[in-house]
Order: sequence, then C-alpha cells, then structure tokens
Amino acid sequence: MKNRNKIRRSLGSRIFDFLNVTFLLILGFLTLYPFWDCLVVSFSSVKSYLSSGIHLWPSEWAFEGYAYMLGKKELWQSYANSLFITVVGTAINMLITTMAAYVLSRTYLKGRRVLMFFAVFTMMFSGGIIPLYIVMQKLKLMNSLWAMILPTAINTYNLIILRNFFHSLPRELEESAFLDGCTDVGVLFRIMLPISKPALATISLFYAVAHWNEFFAAVMYINEKKKWPLQLFLRSMLFENDAAYSSGGESLFLLGQPMKMAAVMMAIIPIMCMYPFFQKYFTKGALLGAVKG
Repeated sequence: MKNRNKIRRSLGSRIFDFLNVTFLLILGFLTLYPFWDCLVVSFSSVKSYLSSGIHLWPSEWAFEGYAYMLGKKELWQSYANSLFITVVGTAINMLITTMAAYVLSRTYLKGRRVLMFFAVFTMMFSGGIIPLYIVMQKLKLMNSLWAMILPTAINTYNLIILRNFFHSLPRELEESAFLDGCTDVGVLFRIMLPISKPALATISLFYAVAHWNEFFAAVMYINEKKKWPLQLFLRSMLFENDAAYSSGGESLFLLGQPMKMAAVMMAIIPIMCMYPFFQKYFTKGALLGAVKG
C-alpha cells in the first residue's frame, strides 16, 4: 500500500508539474507576443504587414518607420522633456516620500494615526479634475513641465509601502544611533536609507515608470509643442498617421502601421532598459513592507 501511495503521489505530482509548466508557457507567450508583434511590425514594410495577419518575422525588412521618427526634431525635444520629468520628478518623489514615510513609521510621533488617515483619505476621495486645473492656473504652472511633477510629488500607495518597510526595521538600530548622538535626520540618511536599497529601488522604479508614461496631465496642462513629453508627441504622430491614411496621401507608406509600432518601441525601450539595473532589488523590495502594517 505504501508503494502504491508513493506511485500515486508521484503521478499526481507529475501531472501537476506538467499542467503548471503548460499554463506558465501559455501565459508567457500571451504576455510576450504583443511585444514581439510590435517589434516585428516596426521592422516590416507596409506591404508585408498587410499580407499576413500573424507576424512572427519580417518577410520584407524596412526601416522607413524608424527613419521617419528619428528624423523628427520634435522627437528629440520630447525625449529631453520626458527625461527631465522622469529624472527630476522621481528625485522629488523619493525625497518627499522617504521623509514622510520615515516620520509616519515612528511610533512615538503624536498624531501619527491622524496624519496617516488624511493620507489614506486622498486615495479614496479627490477634488476632481476641474478644481485641480484651477489650482494649477492659480499657481501659474500652466504650460510648464513642473505641472507634471509637483501635483504628483507624493503617491499615497508608495508612501504606505515605504512606511510599512521602515516600520518593520529593528528599533535597536535607531536606538543605538541615538545613543551615539545621531539626530533623526542622521538616523534616516546614515542608518535607514543604506539598508533600505531594495524598497527604495522599487519605489523609484514605480515613480519613474509613472512619469515616463504620463499622458493625461500633459494633455491638460501643456500647450506648446516644444514642451510636449514623448507620449504627447507620439499621440500627435498617430493623429497624423490617421489623417494621412484617410486622405490617401503620399506619406501613407511612411505613416502606416510600421511607423506606429516604431513609435511604440521607441517609447517603451528606454524605460525597459532600467529594469536590469533594478531587477535584483525589485522582487525583494516589492514584498518588503507589503505585509506588516
């Protein structure tokens, strides 16, 4: 009987492993194929794109989409704007979020629960788009890149994650630092931040991706083309493509679906290049601080 039970458990385990691997392979394919399709179409000619519905490899290589996009001066200006928004915005985000999270994680802070309640309250209720637009006008931030940075200087979700992470750190580290004469600011920057690299890297990546993909705020606040971020510039290019397609103009070849996919690839590749540098911190940092409250 024991041998039979072992055989049955072994067979069930093998079936489970087979189904699990099959499911993960299918899920991985469904996740990666849209990206692969965009990459293949971006290097295909319009003729080869229209000739087949499934694109596994370019049947006719063409680089007109990339050539057209790279030849646009507005593209490089929008890249510079997006880089400024992402780098400066992430730095401001991390500075404010880190200090606020550390303060709210200290149990001896009076009124800590009240402050945390007001922070969480903003996740459920907001003033709306029109009041925010009026505030931006009153602050004279319209048509400025700072309009895409300052209103989102702190994200409550990221604040909670980082606050829980600081709260989970041993109190003995802080107490020993105080005994050595260290101040609260010194404890934060000399003790807490060096041992919080996984959490800080994860939150930084969250902020950077959000800034890089920001689109709606640019539509509301930015009017001048020279101040457009990359996402808004690509949107205008897609509108040009639709206009060219409807009119049947000569630029249809360059402004076809390959150009769209080339624009998509140029938008996502820079932010994807960040992941290898944050990968060793990402998994650990995403879990730390997500359990304890």
